Amino acid sequence: MRAMIVKEFRELRRDHRTMAMLFALPIVLLVVFGYAANFTIDSISTQVVGPHADQVATLLPPLFDVQGTDPGATADDARGLVRDDVADVVLDTSTSPPTAYVDGSSLFVAQTASAALGRAGDQVLTEVLFNPDLTTSWVMVPALVGLILTFVGTIITSIGLVRERQTGTLEQLAVMPLRPADVIVGKIAPYFLLASFDMLVVTLLGVWIFGVPFNGNPALFALAAATFLFVVLGVGVLISTASQTQGQAIQVALMTLMPQILLSGFIFPLQAMPAAISWIGYCLPLTWFVKVSQGIMLRGAGLDSLWPALVVLAAMAVLVFSAAVLRFRRDLAPARRTTARTAEPVSA
Repeated sequence: MRAMIVKEFRELRRDHRTMAMLFALPIVLLVVFGYAANFTIDSISTQVVGPHADQVATLLPPLFDVQGTDPGATADDARGLVRDDVADVVLDTSTSPPTAYVDGSSLFVAQTASAALGRAGDQVLTEVLFNPDLTTSWVMVPALVGLILTFVGTIITSIGLVRERQTGTLEQLAVMPLRPADVIVGKIAPYFLLASFDMLVVTLLGVWIFGVPFNGNPALFALAAATFLFVVLGVGVLISTASQTQGQAIQVALMTLMPQILLSGFIFPLQAMPAAISWIGYCLPLTWFVKVSQGIMLRGAGLDSLWPALVVLAAMAVLVFSAAVLRFRRDLAPARRTTARTAEPVSA
């Protein structure tokens, strides 16, 4: 028995991924949950418009972070600022009493803003846009689309490519007249199509079952989803190049999925996180897809306001896919050398 215990400890010590999950992951989860698990909103981005914008802006409580005023803007302009995600709250002073337009697609922010404005009594009228009843499913379904794409693209792709190494077919790919990029595209194409089908089914079911509106352009949504899929598929390829077995691939994939679930604004609002933690969230692809999907489905936002998020996703896709090609080329090189030595004729 003692020999078996010593043997297991030695194997664990050599398995760096398992050791990371045993020790590093709990510490990371503790720190992330301790800082990120917060639903209290301390600052709400606010714009004040209308003829009395400058005067009213100075009277707002510190919770409402006034980022700009526009005395010449109209009520339609105020709604447009909320639709384009310029601010979470836009206060229109052209009405009496002033009207506060609140972005209902940011659920926790809208709840906090509505409660704070409600304490003002008859001094301010509150109108929640794009999710007037603050229905949780309306906010969660667009984010769930991104989470499902992340799950399929990362875990399934990494497992499928690692299978090539375990079954020995990597050497067969090495002798084919194909570039590493061609091999990767050929391998991920089925996963891309399957994930696209999953995205379509989940989106349609969300609209049908939960009554989630789809106010934007479907083509723009499809473009964003395709770009996001290239990112997560590239991550799956990277994971496969760093793993020798399917179990290792699943371990690494889960370690990459956890931060995206916690820090993308999917569960906990980014506005409630400390700056050091929220900036990590902005480096994650799911964060940007959630912004795009909620913007298109709920607010009906267009390319003019969503292009920064799409550019970030496109840059991530290029960066991750390029890194995946380089790593995969490094894996193919030894297999090609081995195949070449095997094929050399034996001299007499």
